[in-house]
Amino acid sequence: MKMMKLITIDENSRVPKYQQIIDSIIHNISQGNLTMDQKIPSINMFSEEFYLSRDTVEKAYSILKERKIITSIRGKGFYISRTKLISKVNILFLINKLSSYKLRTYNHFINKIGANSYTDLDIYHCDETLFLNLLEKNKAAYDYYVIMPHFKTENLKHISLPEKVLKALNKIPSEKLIILDNIKEDLGSNLTQIYQDFENDIYNGLNEGVEIIKKYKKLILTYPEEAVYPYPRRILHGFRKFCVEHKLDFEILDKIYDDIILKKGDLFVTIEESDLVNLVKQVREEEFELGKDIGIISYNDTPLKELLGITVMSTDFKSMGETAAEMILNKTKGKVKVPFNFIVRDSL
Repeated sequence: MKMMKLITIDENSRVPKYQQIIDSIIHNISQGNLTMDQKIPSINMFSEEFYLSRDTVEKAYSILKERKIITSIRGKGFYISRTKLISKVNILFLINKLSSYKLRTYNHFINKIGANSYTDLDIYHCDETLFLNLLEKNKAAYDYYVIMPHFKTENLKHISLPEKVLKALNKIPSEKLIILDNIKEDLGSNLTQIYQDFENDIYNGLNEGVEIIKKYKKLILTYPEEAVYPYPRRILHGFRKFCVEHKLDFEILDKIYDDIILKKGDLFVTIEESDLVNLVKQVREEEFELGKDIGIISYNDTPLKELLGITVMSTDFKSMGETAAEMILNKTKGKVKVPFNFIVRDSL
C-alpha cells in the first residue's frame, strides 16, 4: 500500500511508537499526502510492516478515532475522516445563538488566534439536548473547547448550567475548557473564564450616567420574560438595585407594545433589537424629541446604533474574543472580567 512509504517510525526515538504513528498520519494529512475517505492499512498489516505489536497500532488507531481523524467501517477497514488543518490547534467554539454580538466575539477570536489553528463553530440554540449531543459527538476531537453557557428551561426561563451540562463540562480537562460570557462558580476555581457580570455591569453602567438619567421621570426596562433565547435575570436585579438605590420610579415590561403609552420624561432601557426599532418608530410617529422628551438606552452596541445616535451600555465583545485567543496562545489560565462601557449619545 502506497501509504506505507509515507509513514516513518524511528526505532531510536524516545517518542512512544503509538505516538509516532499518530504524528506521522497527522503530518501526512497536513501535507496533503493523505486525503478525505482514503483507506489506510489494517491494524494487522501495519503491525507486520513495521514489526510493531498489534496493541501498539491498535492504541494509535483508537486515539485517532477518538479525535475523529479516522473512522472504521465494519468489514471494510479504516478511512481518513478529517483533513482540515488537522496538525494545527483544533478548537470547538460553541455559542447559544447566532447574534451579531456572539459573531463579533467569534470573529475577533478567529483574527487573534491566527493561522496556526482550525476552529469549528456550532450553535446549540440554548437547547440542553442539542448541546449535550454536540459535546458527545465531538468529545476528545479538539484541543480546546470554547463555550458560552446559556440555556433555557421548559418555560423559557434562563439557566446558566443545567445539571447534565455541568456534569458533561466537568468531564473535559480544565486546561482544554474556556468559558466565555457567563461565569459559573460550579465549574471550579481552576477553570479559565472570560465573562461579563450581568448584574453589576448594568448597575455600574447606569451609575455612570446617573446625573443625566435623573432628568427623566420614569425608567422603563423591557426584559423579555419568555424569549426563544432568554436573558439572565441578573440584568433585572442590577436594574432594580440601581433604581431603588437612587429612589427612581421604574417599571419592567415584557416588550415594547405596538401601541405603548409614551409620556414626556420616560427613559427606556431596551435589550432586544426589535424592541428598540419599535420604540424609535413610535417616538417619531408621536413627534416626541428623542433625547429630550423620551430617552433611550440600548443594551449592547452595534455600528447602526452608533450611526443613529443611540446611547448604549455594552460589553466589549472584541476584548472577550481576543482575550480568549490570547489565553490559548499563551497557555494561561484564570478569570478575566470583560470591560463594560456606558456610551452617551443623542438618545439620552
